[in-house]
Amino acid sequence: MITGEIKNRIDSIWDSFWTGGITNSITILEQMTYLFFMKMLDDSQSAKEANANIMGVPLKDPVFKAGKWKNPDTERDVPYESLRWHVFKNKDAETMFVTVSRDVFTFIKTLNDGKESAYSRFMESSTFLIPNARTLSKIVDGIDGLDMNNRDTMGDVYEYILSKMAASGTNGQFRTPRHIIRMMVEMMEPKLDDTICDPAMGSAGFIVEAAKFVQEHNKKALLKKENLEHYRNKMFHGFDTDQTMLRIGAMNLMLHGADNPDIAYRDSLSTDNTDENEYSLCLANPPFAGSLDYEAVNKTVLAITKTKKTELLFLALFVRMLQVGGRCASIVPDGVLFGNSTGHKSIRKELIEHQRLQAVISMPSGVFQPYSGVSTAIMIFTKTNAGGTDKVWFYDMKADGYTLDQKRTECKENDIPDIVARWKNLAAEENRTRKEQSFFVPVEEIVANDYDLSINKYKEVEKVKVEYEKPKTVFKRIAKLQDEINAAMEEFKEKYL
Repeated sequence: MITGEIKNRIDSIWDSFWTGGITNSITILEQMTYLFFMKMLDDSQSAKEANANIMGVPLKDPVFKAGKWKNPDTERDVPYESLRWHVFKNKDAETMFVTVSRDVFTFIKTLNDGKESAYSRFMESSTFLIPNARTLSKIVDGIDGLDMNNRDTMGDVYEYILSKMAASGTNGQFRTPRHIIRMMVEMMEPKLDDTICDPAMGSAGFIVEAAKFVQEHNKKALLKKENLEHYRNKMFHGFDTDQTMLRIGAMNLMLHGADNPDIAYRDSLSTDNTDENEYSLCLANPPFAGSLDYEAVNKTVLAITKTKKTELLFLALFVRMLQVGGRCASIVPDGVLFGNSTGHKSIRKELIEHQRLQAVISMPSGVFQPYSGVSTAIMIFTKTNAGGTDKVWFYDMKADGYTLDQKRTECKENDIPDIVARWKNLAAEENRTRKEQSFFVPVEEIVANDYDLSINKYKEVEKVKVEYEKPKTVFKRIAKLQDEINAAMEEFKEKYL
């Protein structure tokens, strides 16, 4: 979790934006992210330069090359060295402002332009909005003290900024906590040959975490050219209708080595999305509580379940987009598990009868605090188009390592390691009883219960036997109390009446 020192530093940077006249939370997030990226580019190259010097080899594919870069906006030749964070941060405020606003920002907008990268596509319409040298100087000073070499720092900072956005009540992003994303990725164990998609990607949290997992578990394999090519250019796919989140997501992915992911501005449920049998793994937390007109939804999705509810339509979309044998882990609101509408029942029936539903993990309602108190679950299934569900594994998560109030303070109670461990050893789950935290339910029982997938439908609660006193004993005690009351009343009358 983010430290108090970093929180204070971000608060100070945030205040500098406000003092400079930028008060819109999403604008602050965008501008901060651009500056984070400028620093990360320089820090990354500095680390690579140090390694190259130790090895006595030339630096390969540097971002900041020797010589000069031609600014396409001004036609000026600018030394690459002057574009680096550690150089411009030491200039006087006015010089730094001109360098960053005129040259560095243009440079990062055109970075990888020749590759037609997702990053440069979504940066094309971006704008540098920090208004003056004094404000930029304060913000750069604040960011310069952040440890950008820590891989998780940007994620921690981003999550804290989102919490500030939610607290301010403006543009709050309903984001998935990173530890929940990490749990889902660890359960799905993405492989190097996977093709991964999040059709409601937001800031690309699921895709970034999947990229980290693949990197950590395939270090040697990624040295092969064909594997690295797949990882950088073909493995990751994400769609959203929020340009700002697409920019931030593209930046995130690029920083994790996915130089040219398939990131696109697209309404995934509409006719614009024609992807079918494309992906081997879907990871997502799609929008809840939305409702669309039938005309706005792709007919191939409606063919799986005819409903207007987005949380049900996205499950149908996953079925359509996955290859046969492809897997999905998606967060859903609890209502998906037990809703009585035709749409609710039809999508549950689809996953159980025609695909292979494997797991339902019920999460406590505080997991999405402070953004929402909605109760949610994780559904895991494999596309077969031929059924195959014989039993479903249920887990009742009670704690995720943080308090379930709006403060979300770190605590000892945490079921996540247990969930991952049990999932990876399902053979040991066979003999668990319904009174335990996890257990299997045979598909026949689920079908008999109208495809209800709520854990409380199947969990057995151990009843504590309550011993009551015999009526005769109770009456005796009541009679004794009544005698005492009568005696007290008589004494009161004698003294005061």
